[in-house]
Amino acid sequence: MTRVATVCLLLLCALAAPFAVAPAQAQADRCPKLVARSPFLTPRAALTLPAAYPAAREVSLTYVGHSTFLIETAGGVSVVTDYNDYVRPATVPRVATMNRAHSTHYSLNPDPGIEHVLKGWREDREAARYDLEIGDLWVGNLPTNIRDWEGGTIRNGNSIFIFRAADLCIAHLGHLHHTLTPEDLGALGRIDVVLAPVDGSYTLDVDGMVEVLKALEAPVVIPMHYFNRGTLERFLQRFASSKYAIERSAGPTLVLSRETLPLTPTVMVLPGN
Repeated sequence: MTRVATVCLLLLCALAAPFAVAPAQAQADRCPKLVARSPFLTPRAALTLPAAYPAAREVSLTYVGHSTFLIETAGGVSVVTDYNDYVRPATVPRVATMNRAHSTHYSLNPDPGIEHVLKGWREDREAARYDLEIGDLWVGNLPTNIRDWEGGTIRNGNSIFIFRAADLCIAHLGHLHHTLTPEDLGALGRIDVVLAPVDGSYTLDVDGMVEVLKALEAPVVIPMHYFNRGTLERFLQRFASSKYAIERSAGPTLVLSRETLPLTPTVMVLPGN
């Protein structure tokens, strides 16, 4: 057995171990794209990636800054998260997601070249629902609540967006203001990469965010939404005593695949542009 095959086998076993079902079934049940019981998805088969796609089992993720990432699939589909008028890449994406907490998380005038502008809220305060396939990318969301300026709660005021490409499930937690319920975790299913706000004040406090991340059990955590180095280091120190490894990337871009997910859960710090 090759080294890559051995690593893949160990990763599958590690992810499946907590569940009293066969490993293959556990993988299918925990991927949002395949969870038939999820309240916000239409059950359907996995995406078929054309053989002509180069490196079809990889997805590129670039940290632009604040809460904004550029996600690019092997099939040429691009997404910008928390698209806004202050921090954005030069690329005009095919998909833009937004959250409403502050103006650095949304735009009132998105570029007209964007094909799909997905707001994480609705003005009538009903839950926003997305189940969208674009080429080799799938986008869904889980509505969350948000605090208002008077300390009250706006139900369904934001969303966690989930992106599936190259058989990886990437969750952008947005401007998350509360921990996740068992129902939330069940709806999200298996998350491989989580983009997490770690400011410790405007979103969740550090302990609350650590609770969320440990519950999600994603192999890769990428911090975002921190305003200075001290805020980031405080979060990393809190994680230093956990089972997570901490790595720092020299550049803002990662190329991810299921085969290269770390066996040890890892916090990967990316420098923003």
